[in-house]
Amino acid sequence: MIQWHFMTTQISALNGVTEINFFALIDTAGPIVKLVLVVLLFMSIVCWIIIFTKIFVLKSAVRGSEKFLNYYQGSSNFGNLFTSTRQINAPNAELFRAGYTELLRIRKSKSSPQMQDPGSRTNPEFFPTELEVVEQVDRVLHKTMSNESSRLEGYLIFLATTGSTAPFIGLFGTVWGIMNSFVGLANKTGVPTLQAVAPGIAEALVATAVGLAAAIPAVVAYNYFLSRVRSIELSMESFSAEFLNIVERHFSKI
Repeated sequence: MIQWHFMTTQISALNGVTEINFFALIDTAGPIVKLVLVVLLFMSIVCWIIIFTKIFVLKSAVRGSEKFLNYYQGSSNFGNLFTSTRQINAPNAELFRAGYTELLRIRKSKSSPQMQDPGSRTNPEFFPTELEVVEQVDRVLHKTMSNESSRLEGYLIFLATTGSTAPFIGLFGTVWGIMNSFVGLANKTGVPTLQAVAPGIAEALVATAVGLAAAIPAVVAYNYFLSRVRSIELSMESFSAEFLNIVERHFSKI
């Protein structure tokens, strides 16, 4: 009880004399702690750049896909749709262009002189079946989906890395600062007091605070962006399945 009263008295005295200044604590921190703070500041700045960039990219992708789907649902001709949506840069639009381009390539190969030869048309090695056409288009759609997913998920790994490592980097700076504080305290004469050790510990704890400040927005943004990307991927999968059904139904018209 006496020890707790003494500690409370010391804290009150410290608060009455000194007001903690965040920038002053950084200025008086050791070189290792300052290096840790610089690393965390760099990670935080990069994370915020990624966050603002991804907000724009994902909003653009969603709006572009919605705009394309409006054209798609109101169109009955793939050729006209391909021409009218060429300027739309969206995942579903990219899927359609990739699939339709593959269909044009198959149509061109079927109308080639080699395919028009009666001997070639009866040879299964030269004449693609319905299943082969669907499989070819499906491969192209899957490749395009993978490319679009990679583009949308680009740099999200940095957010995840910052969210998982920034607190530990800050903790390293804190532990190092506290070690230096106690080493300096051991070299002082007299009875150690809270006033003597508190400033050094406060300087060290700044690193943990900065680490958390960098990690928390990164984790929140990563989870949010990942859910948005998964939603876009589901939309691409749905559109891909619908496109393949159309290809299968109208194979004879290709």
